[in-house]
Amino acid sequence: MNVRWLAVGVWIATAAGAAEPAANPVLNAPMRFGDETRLGRPFSKDPSVIRLGDRYLMYFSLPPFAANLAPAVAPRGWSIGIAESRDLVRWTKVAEMRPEQECDRNGLCAPGACVIDGRVHLVYQTYGNGPRDAICHAVSDDGVTFRRHAANPVFRPTGAWNSGRAIDAEIFPYDGRLLLYFATRDPTMTTQMVGVAAAAAASDLGPASWTLLRDGPILAPELPWEQKCIEAPTILRRGGRLLMFYAGAYNNAPQQVGVAVSTDGVKWTRLSDRPLIPNGAPGEWNASETGHPGVFEDTDGRVYLFFQANKDRGKTWFLSWARIGFRDERPVVMPYE
Repeated sequence: MNVRWLAVGVWIATAAGAAEPAANPVLNAPMRFGDETRLGRPFSKDPSVIRLGDRYLMYFSLPPFAANLAPAVAPRGWSIGIAESRDLVRWTKVAEMRPEQECDRNGLCAPGACVIDGRVHLVYQTYGNGPRDAICHAVSDDGVTFRRHAANPVFRPTGAWNSGRAIDAEIFPYDGRLLLYFATRDPTMTTQMVGVAAAAAASDLGPASWTLLRDGPILAPELPWEQKCIEAPTILRRGGRLLMFYAGAYNNAPQQVGVAVSTDGVKWTRLSDRPLIPNGAPGEWNASETGHPGVFEDTDGRVYLFFQANKDRGKTWFLSWARIGFRDERPVVMPYE
């Protein structure tokens, strides 16, 4: 398998070694999952995937019910769906996490899952509270039934550089502690950016456990395609470095996927001034965006980058993945088999 770094900034592999531009490297993605129970049309966002035993579990955001589909006990706002699969292509929803605590009574979404010592740790955000949205934590032995932290929300950033809001979180074990990557906005709630905090692995991960590692963003929008937003940070260890896949620009602006690299988890450098995975051309299934990534490394070492996409400016939302390979330690979008 031969690869080449293209001028447009997308790594693409070709079986015959041909150097063909990849305008839309995920055009033929075999997985397109969208839960229809809430709106009567496919609508799922913000994927995070793990493997637990012999099955894969995917956590994702579910919108509020349409009025004509809402049951008598319908949750007020967003919720979290849980789906399972044996092959990463066919998925079945098996459970939902709905508002349960005072902090999430308006909704919860954007889950980030991590398996630590055989248990699933889930961080997620409250929704519908503007600058007061914050990060919550829950833990599960089976990946489906979660015990929520009694002190939720467990984290929101401090400092004059941000609005106090925290969303799109992910936990990553690193160097004997847990790093919490999150997105926040500037005090005017205009620009979205990424920060990082840390907690001791042996702590209860409550509000007193987390310490900001930088009094400012670790990655903020700078490139034209990123516009005014960097969000949804998701982390992969590759040798002695960390890779951060992130979403640039707000939804349907279009949002696209970029990548940065770090040796300490705090200082990050972009690998390209172009998206790793761009949105598709008009009419293609991801024409409006390819965004909100969630990276997953399987037990066989294969790496999959899950993402959300649509072609109708958010009327529908599908979840899918691209398989990621590496060339000279740079991520490569592999062709679908």
